[in-house]
Amino acid sequence: MLKVIDGIKVFNQGTVNENIALKGIGLELAEGEFTTVIGSNGAGKSTLLNVVAGSLNLDRGKVIIDGKDLTAKSDYQRANLISRVFQDPLQGTAASMTIAENLVLALKRGSRLGFSIGVASTRRKKFKEALSSLNLGLEDRLDDKVGLLSGGQRQALTLVMATLQRPKVLLLDEHTAALDPKTAQNIVDITKRLVNDYNLTTLMVTHDLDHAIELGSRTIMMDNGNIVLDIKGEERAEMTIDDLLEQFTEVSGHRLTNDRILLAQ
Repeated sequence: MLKVIDGIKVFNQGTVNENIALKGIGLELAEGEFTTVIGSNGAGKSTLLNVVAGSLNLDRGKVIIDGKDLTAKSDYQRANLISRVFQDPLQGTAASMTIAENLVLALKRGSRLGFSIGVASTRRKKFKEALSSLNLGLEDRLDDKVGLLSGGQRQALTLVMATLQRPKVLLLDEHTAALDPKTAQNIVDITKRLVNDYNLTTLMVTHDLDHAIELGSRTIMMDNGNIVLDIKGEERAEMTIDDLLEQFTEVSGHRLTNDRILLAQ
């Protein structure tokens, strides 16, 4: 479903500040596979998500989704295949528009937008059904401005918006990092339910090692622009955070150092 083939990304190429962020990355996700990505700051995690999303172009290599070579396509040209949820709950929604209007925008992702007054009743019914599964009461607030929602409510809405059209690939960019622990766990539960219900191919960057093991069926660890560990199956099912840290130290030669990772343990 998703392939990154020999992906190389260099910033400030040819200067004293040259940084090879991705060093020939190779990654393949099967349809419906949920993979978490962890690593220190500067490991290349966000760059990997950005080249899949089309926010950054590879300097060499390919990005293929559902058999289509999207390497030269921009992010908006990939919008009908990819959805992304960011760390900041304020991203991904329009605060001055209502919940219903934001959901209409999500329905039209990747297509030409038209203008009309109000939201059709058939769509309102669809939106209510989608929101009711969150158990946050948002199905009764379709005409409320999104700017009135809490951070957790807004992130939950963003998840619904991202999955409304059943994307080929769902990208989750530390989407619980800005939330308090209780709210973050609620978003994790909603994430698991939506991904499982719709069998979504998902790539999630996280600094929370508990979430890295709890979510999905596969975890990759990045370091210095490379994938240094790829853990799945029975090995992952039995793995603890201490096991993860120990394996990372063995393959990289140094400890996994990141303030947010250490605080998340």
